[in-house]
Amino acid sequence: MIAYRCRTLVTMDGKPIDNGAFVVDGTRFVQTGKAAEVLKDHAGEVVDLGEVVVIPGLINAHCHLDYTLMRGAILPARNFSRWVKRINALKRSLTDSDYLRATQLGFEELRKYGITTVLNIVSTPQIFPLLPPPKIRAWYFLELIDVRPRPWIEEHAFGSWLFLSGNGDRLGGLGLSPHAPYTASAKMYEVTLECSRSLNLLVTTHIAESSQEYAMFAESSGDLHDFLKQLGRPMTDCGSTSPLRHLIENGLIDPDCIVAHLNHLDDRDLELLSRPEWRNLHIVHCPKSHRFLHHRRFPLEALTERGLNICLGTDSLASNDSLNLFSEMRTAKKVYPTLNARDLIEMVTIRPARALKLERELGRIAPGYLADSIAIPFKGPTGDVYEAIIQNRGTIKWMMVNGQILK
Repeated sequence: MIAYRCRTLVTMDGKPIDNGAFVVDGTRFVQTGKAAEVLKDHAGEVVDLGEVVVIPGLINAHCHLDYTLMRGAILPARNFSRWVKRINALKRSLTDSDYLRATQLGFEELRKYGITTVLNIVSTPQIFPLLPPPKIRAWYFLELIDVRPRPWIEEHAFGSWLFLSGNGDRLGGLGLSPHAPYTASAKMYEVTLECSRSLNLLVTTHIAESSQEYAMFAESSGDLHDFLKQLGRPMTDCGSTSPLRHLIENGLIDPDCIVAHLNHLDDRDLELLSRPEWRNLHIVHCPKSHRFLHHRRFPLEALTERGLNICLGTDSLASNDSLNLFSEMRTAKKVYPTLNARDLIEMVTIRPARALKLERELGRIAPGYLADSIAIPFKGPTGDVYEAIIQNRGTIKWMMVNGQILK
């Protein structure tokens, strides 16, 4: 057992502890508290981390590491379908080697900013067997799209089979991600539900990201509607309901689904989300990607009032300039004055752990929890520790994942 002392310990399981300490045994925390109490009977090694605040490792609840090479390749856009077309053109220009390098660079950037767990959407499963196990926890969600008939590509099919064959010795797990109701058919969502229930896999999907998606389903109009119709997508599900109600009222998602975006909701959507059975829905907001694409204001207050679990993510570098959750927290704080610094830190620790169904395993520094934590330089007067955390603008020099110090 190794004990670690720090200036301030933020466990997310109570108030910050000045002159705090925690003990790690193998892969888990076994003791936390004031250094004087924790260390008085500790007979093992003691590591003094110095003038730092230690917090749980950050959890990025929505990311596409496949797109890491797209940083700066697309200008901020107001036309969502034009942005989608640009991404598709860039994707066609990249090779499997490019995607492998992109994913590896993405993992390096996550570590740089203190992210110890990521929920990553995988659109290139054929590279998965070639990807060295990252040193952080990763839940890989296989992206599912059937917007139009495609030729049978053996590499993709074989990659998908290998993807679902197991996670090996990687930290984390596997899941499924029907992309969005405009790119994945009702049948695709049905198959996803069947597989997730039989194989015990998590599910995440994009819903109601843009005004064009809403117009497509509610009004059977708009640029996205016309673009997809030209591709040959059947449009019989358009013109009568919202994207969210399309999925919920047709039984195409479960109440514990992890939903990215949910930007464009109407009163009937909010009424539906007020029902007790949908209060376990997990929602991921990506503040900087949201700003990049000029979406209308995310309905944070309305969703919070209904008790929904709201987390933060970075999305991809096709709509962001970094994979930095500290930057996401600061962006959210500027837009939503009802959020305080403690709320924001919960949105990258406790709340995404709940979305992963690991609220007793991740997101806190507490006895029995997996030993994931990071240290942030902390000088000057104590003040508001939570505010000091979200104002961090440096890279993370000390990180522990699964009880191991990452170099």
